[in-house]
Amino acid sequence: MTNDVTNTPEKTPADTPETTSGGRIYRPLADIVETAEGVTLNLEMPGVAADDVDITLEKRVLTIRGKVQPTAPEALQLAYAEYGEGDFERSFTLGDDFDPDKIGAEVSHGVLTVTLPRLAEASPKKIAVKSA
Repeated sequence: MTNDVTNTPEKTPADTPETTSGGRIYRPLADIVETAEGVTLNLEMPGVAADDVDITLEKRVLTIRGKVQPTAPEALQLAYAEYGEGDFERSFTLGDDFDPDKIGAEVSHGVLTVTLPRLAEASPKKIAVKSA
């Protein structure tokens, strides 16, 4: 099947997974930054408000879900769409060296930032070397 406007193949359900409610689920793009203090995840989740983000940590698996509230322009009929609306979901397996009580998250301009601080005893320590 092709799209009449661009002559490109349309996505099939196999290409874009669907939920039981019929909506699409997208895997958000992520940047991962690692420092001595911990790890920061930056996930692209356009259209997701802070109240619509659900983050869980169970058995070292951090699961991030974002629900998008559908938008439809009033009194306008969509002629063509390249942007597909849907929810977001992504999971990460964490090591044992993160402090689950200090994980933080913030949404700003469509980007979810999740901070994963390391446990104090897991942080690298600098050893001073003396000359004899």
